[in-house]
Amino acid sequence: MATAPLLIGRPALSTLRPPPCTSAPSSISAWSKREDGAVTVFPRCALSKSGGRLLSTLERTRGDPAATARLVRRLVSSSSRPLLLSTFDHILVSDSHWEFALPLYVRLLETPWYRWNPKTVARLAALLEKHELSTESRSLISDTAVRLKGMKGSSLSAEFYCDLIEFYSKNGLQQQVFDLMSEMASQSSSLSRCYSVIVNALARLDLPDQAEEKLEEMEAAGFGPSAFDFRSVVLAYGRAGRFSEMQCVVDRMQKKLGFSALDTVCSNMILTSLGDHGEHAAMIEWIKKMRHLGIGFSIRTYNSVANSCPRLSSILKAELEPIPLSMNGLFRRLRSSEDCEDEMLLVGEIVSAIGLLPETIEWSSSEWRLDLHGFHICAAYLNLLQWLEEMRLRIDDGGAWPPYEVSIVCGSGNHSTVRGESPVRSLVSGMMFRTRSPLKIDRLNGGRFIAKGKAVKEWLSAATMIDDA
Repeated sequence: MATAPLLIGRPALSTLRPPPCTSAPSSISAWSKREDGAVTVFPRCALSKSGGRLLSTLERTRGDPAATARLVRRLVSSSSRPLLLSTFDHILVSDSHWEFALPLYVRLLETPWYRWNPKTVARLAALLEKHELSTESRSLISDTAVRLKGMKGSSLSAEFYCDLIEFYSKNGLQQQVFDLMSEMASQSSSLSRCYSVIVNALARLDLPDQAEEKLEEMEAAGFGPSAFDFRSVVLAYGRAGRFSEMQCVVDRMQKKLGFSALDTVCSNMILTSLGDHGEHAAMIEWIKKMRHLGIGFSIRTYNSVANSCPRLSSILKAELEPIPLSMNGLFRRLRSSEDCEDEMLLVGEIVSAIGLLPETIEWSSSEWRLDLHGFHICAAYLNLLQWLEEMRLRIDDGGAWPPYEVSIVCGSGNHSTVRGESPVRSLVSGMMFRTRSPLKIDRLNGGRFIAKGKAVKEWLSAATMIDDA
């Protein structure tokens, strides 16, 4: 069993409680209860460079609890509140620094400015339980339960247990979820949020049958499941590849909440599930259904569909064979591949059904722009090909006068898997180089390609432009 770097020579957790209070707690990352019973979670601060340096300092004491205790005490006394809170929040969701969470939490409790809140305790308790520190986790839970009983609001304890179930499920702690469900049932907890949290926890743990049973129990108790509750069960069945049950839940959701419940978010979940199991024909039918029902398409829709195309992905990853530079070239490549008929039809359907999303393009007199933010590489590739062909049609066939400026926005990789390395930017750069495009990386913005409209017009009008031969 793993050992925690507890503070040496410090009082037990139960003696480190802040002064008792009679109102609901709050902090930068605290929750607050609204009149309708919903829980609002305030946004957490992103880890700054200072936070990264603080974590690097803590890593030097890894494996030495006494040294960790001394360093944490010094850092808490010398660092700013925002830095400490943002770093603590980051540690709570980090598998690489989890052992520093409890020492830092204990020290924060000793400061006069730290505002204790049970949601943070629930997150910390689940983190400790995940790493087999059950004693410390149970101590935190017990202390919190006692303190909440002395606060105003009879539902605070139930909400704390809901938070625990949520974080247990996010950490894959199935047995702990079931144990807590049994305890809550013995206490006759009947909050609508309790049912909702349990449904979503079971779905998150890939237990769709149990999640649907709890959904039915929720309805029988007089609490109407929300669209989010239904979607969780839909996604759980979809991940399991049980599409007939998934469709039954979708039909039930529409009957209960109306046809508006089948929206873009739900459709994207279904497309993702179908794509993960290679059900290309079913995806084509669902896209047609979305178009028939007037369900909007989104960047996530594009990503869900394009990510399910293994041959398209392999084309972009191939090093020996250049990628096609036009839609016709891409379809020729797909057609020449074995067992790619459904994938080729799927690509054709997504291109014809969605085309270019209005929110990603601009066709003004001053600028023609394609914004690829949020697109994964396969979806970005399809959009770039369509945009190039649309520009050429506007100039050659439509006689459009070129704008002052043409640009492609793809980002500099701040949100990529490897920070600063954008696969989409590399894709665009390679295609622009091969086609001898005037679009070059902006000197003032590394995530943007830019050129004068007149130069782009001459490039698009050239006979050799985008020649796949």
